Amino acid sequence: MLLSQIKKPDGALAVVAREGKEAYEVRGAQSVYALALDCARNGKSLAATIGSLGFGAAVDLQQAYEENRLLSPIHHPDPAHLHLTGTGLTHLGSASTRNAMHAKAAGAEEVLTDSMKMFRMGIENGKPAGDGVGVQPEWFYKGNGASLVAPGADLPSPVFADDAGEEPELAGIYVIGDDGTPFRLGFALSNEFSDHVMERVNYLYLAHSKLRPASFGPEIRIGALPEDVRGVSRIRRGGEVIFEKPFLSGEANMSHSIANLEHHHFKYRVFRQPGDVHVHMFGTATLSFADGIRTEAGDQFEIEAAAFGLPLRNGLAIDGSTPAATRVAVQTL
Repeated sequence: MLLSQIKKPDGALAVVAREGKEAYEVRGAQSVYALALDCARNGKSLAATIGSLGFGAAVDLQQAYEENRLLSPIHHPDPAHLHLTGTGLTHLGSASTRNAMHAKAAGAEEVLTDSMKMFRMGIENGKPAGDGVGVQPEWFYKGNGASLVAPGADLPSPVFADDAGEEPELAGIYVIGDDGTPFRLGFALSNEFSDHVMERVNYLYLAHSKLRPASFGPEIRIGALPEDVRGVSRIRRGGEVIFEKPFLSGEANMSHSIANLEHHHFKYRVFRQPGDVHVHMFGTATLSFADGIRTEAGDQFEIEAAAFGLPLRNGLAIDGSTPAATRVAVQTL
């Protein structure tokens, strides 16, 4: 089952569910957030709860997309309580990347970069047996709900950015129950938008490079993640495709298990605050920057994988609200 949220022609929010091609409003559902919290409190699954509520009017999701009425598939009434985070160096990548890693690992330890060391740690102990705890991954923070961009809307890149590149990823979608228990709704496509030129200046700039908006959806696939996910990432400029490449995800293509990545995020008490929403991105091995693409304002990103419903589309815009040459003035109280 796939879940999404739309703005109806009268401006009201509707929760939409579909299995196959037919999509319908979920009766009595105020929002996906409210629906998820109700499930957490009552110990019922999303599918069972939706089944008991029943379906209302049919919805043309493609038309809603074209009319810019698709919303992020979950939101929090207070954007400060939605957290955008992620992990890196989690995917096996191409065979050539792995071979290069193994060749370096055979030499002296000091020749390995910190990135390569962490990648190797994941290969060796990112999928612990049973309920064991594996090695912790790279982790980063992107922002809160104020940094969230709806499907179909533009991703604003700050004018001081050195680059504005897509990262096609899967994200886990979570709400925190009243007792601090994390509940996963499911998974969605995401664009973990980043500044790769800034990151290349120095790896310690990674934190800066990730403080960019992100988009996910348009639909949440509820339930377990398929072992092998295959999708396509592309960029259009002036209507022409200038980049197109497949991407792989799912645990069959990862060096960490989803459970291990979830543990190392939610082990921190600050991420188990009742009522909060978490969108946690699981990394990628495919990005256009690695192929020499430099994006421009007006470019259109598209990320799709058949198992996750509609493709995630976002344009690129430049946000000039904080000019690069103007110092931010801090006032003294």
